[in-house]
Amino acid sequence: MVTFEKKYSNTMNTITAAITAVGAYVPDFVLSNKVLETMVDTNDEWITSRTGIKERRILKDDDKGTSFLAIKAAQDLLSKTNVDPLDIDLIIMATATPDMPVASTGVYVATSIGATNAFAYDLQAACSSFLYGMSTAAAYIQSGRYKKVLVIGADKMSSIVDYTDRSTCIIFGDGAGAVLFEPNYEGLGLQDEYLRSDGIGRDFLKIDAGGSLNPTSLETVKENRHNIVQDGKTVFKYAVTNMADASELILKRNNLTNEDVDWLVPHQANKRIIDATANRMNLEESKVLMNIEKYGNTTSATLPLVLNDFEHLFKKGDTIILAAFGGGFTWGSIYLKWAYDKQ
Repeated sequence: MVTFEKKYSNTMNTITAAITAVGAYVPDFVLSNKVLETMVDTNDEWITSRTGIKERRILKDDDKGTSFLAIKAAQDLLSKTNVDPLDIDLIIMATATPDMPVASTGVYVATSIGATNAFAYDLQAACSSFLYGMSTAAAYIQSGRYKKVLVIGADKMSSIVDYTDRSTCIIFGDGAGAVLFEPNYEGLGLQDEYLRSDGIGRDFLKIDAGGSLNPTSLETVKENRHNIVQDGKTVFKYAVTNMADASELILKRNNLTNEDVDWLVPHQANKRIIDATANRMNLEESKVLMNIEKYGNTTSATLPLVLNDFEHLFKKGDTIILAAFGGGFTWGSIYLKWAYDKQ
């Protein structure tokens, strides 16, 4: 059994960055495996057995982008707290699907929620974007310069998915989640991180056109090069190894055992990847949090959606390990101590 003293072992005078609130939003439209059976050559049993996904949410409005999802998630968070949007210092917008290539989505979101005193920017690291955003937010808080940093993970993956490609359309969904980081003096919050990247992944999970290397042209549009493509087997192999390695390393580095871990919050890309990570950590199934069956892979939104869905289970002082793997390749793990009991 983990003792109170062990959970609160940090020096009490040290500033740590703790999550103090969460929020989320998913669109109403449900794209089930049964519906996908009518669109591409696939079936529910095949999708479920290989990915763990039963359905995903899709933002059907053509005139709404990722910012709409992000604003809704941020507003959900604010509705649960007494935080004035004017007191937010910074908004980090983790996304792989910004509204526009140039105008920052995060800046628009900040203004839209009334956080007009905050500066904001976008952070793109594919499915690891939110994990990287947490690290960045914690550094700002621990520096003492800022008191309230909002990290939003949001993606409208349906905007970059080819729904005739059965290898990708079964995986991705739309959604958003948000967390608020604030200073903590009890030793709670972010304790350690192990973040990595490797450019070898550039060719295995990507959108080929629309950037400076292959600008948009009549040819790129005709050749359907503006949707996400992946080499599934290669991505799976790297994801299983690296996400599991990172999670195991963060435990060893902090002298934690499987008994010390209360919850694993893994990126929701594939249930087999999640199972491999949990097995490497020797965790009981009850400690592994998953909502992949409901949402699929929402990329930057997966981690905060899990935190929001299972917030009611978390107790002050709980040890949480977060892990992710994304295109690029990007991956890592964060060791966090939960800072509050849900009221």
